[in-house]
Amino acid sequence: MEWLVNHKIPAGKWISAIVDLLNEHAEWFFDLIADGLGATIEGVIVALLWTPPLVVVALLAWWLHRDCLLLIGSALGLLLIINLGYSEATMQTLALVVFATSLCMAIGIPIGIAAAHRPWVFTIIRPILDLMQTIPTFVYLIPTLILFGLGVVPGLISTVIFALPAPIRLTYLGISSVPLALTEAGQAFCVTPRQLLWKVELPHAVPTIMAGLTQCIMRSLSMVVIATLVGADGLGKPVVRALNAVNIEKGFEAGLAIVIVAIVLDRFCKQRRRADADE
Repeated sequence: MEWLVNHKIPAGKWISAIVDLLNEHAEWFFDLIADGLGATIEGVIVALLWTPPLVVVALLAWWLHRDCLLLIGSALGLLLIINLGYSEATMQTLALVVFATSLCMAIGIPIGIAAAHRPWVFTIIRPILDLMQTIPTFVYLIPTLILFGLGVVPGLISTVIFALPAPIRLTYLGISSVPLALTEAGQAFCVTPRQLLWKVELPHAVPTIMAGLTQCIMRSLSMVVIATLVGADGLGKPVVRALNAVNIEKGFEAGLAIVIVAIVLDRFCKQRRRADADE
C-alpha cells in the first residue's frame, strides 16, 4: 500500500490554491460583501437593542398565537436572561440567527421547489447537501475566515452553509408530497404552473416548510459558539471564555440563556405550524 500513500492526491493543495487565487484577485469583492453584511447585521443589532425586548416578545406572542401561556413564559425567560446580564449578547445572537435564517429560507425554498419539480436538480444537489450537513464546521470556517476576514461575516457564512440544507430538503419534501389528486384537480381547472404552485402546492407544503424553518433556527443557534471563535459577538463569547477559564458558573448561565432563546423561538414556530395545519 506504500505506492498508494506515496502518490497522494493533492486535494487540500487544490482547495488552498483556489482560495489563494480568490483572495488575490477578488479581494475587493469579498471585502464589499463583508462590509455590506457586517453593516446590515450591526443595523439589526442596533434595532433590537433600541426596542424594548419585553414589549416586542409580548406583541409577537400575542399577534402570532393569542396564547397567554406562551406570552408569560417568553416574558419570564427574557426577564431571567436580563437578570443574568446577557440581554445585549442575546440581542446580538438573535440578530445573527434571524439574518442567517432569513438568508437560508430565501435561498432554500426556491431551490427546494426547483428540486421537487425537476428530479435531476435534486439528484445533483443531494450529495452537496449531504456534504454540507456532515462536513465539520471548522473545515469551511478556515476559507471563509481567509476570504472575509475576522468578524461576524465568516460566522454568518458558516452558519448559512450549515443550516441551508434543512429548508431545501423539507421544502422539497413538502412539494413532492402533494397528493396527485390535488394536482390533477388544479390542472383540470386549467391553472397555470405558477397558480398551481401558489394555490395548491405551497399551501399544502406549509407545515413541512415551517418544520424546515424550525430546524434552520435550531441549527443556526448551534453555530453561536463557532461564530464567536471567528470574531462574532453574542452568547457564544461568554461560553468560550468560561471554557477557557473552566468557569462552571458563567458557562452554565450563558448556556441557559441560549437554551431559553432556543425554546422561545421553537415555540413560536411550532405553534404557528400547528395552527396552520389545523386550519
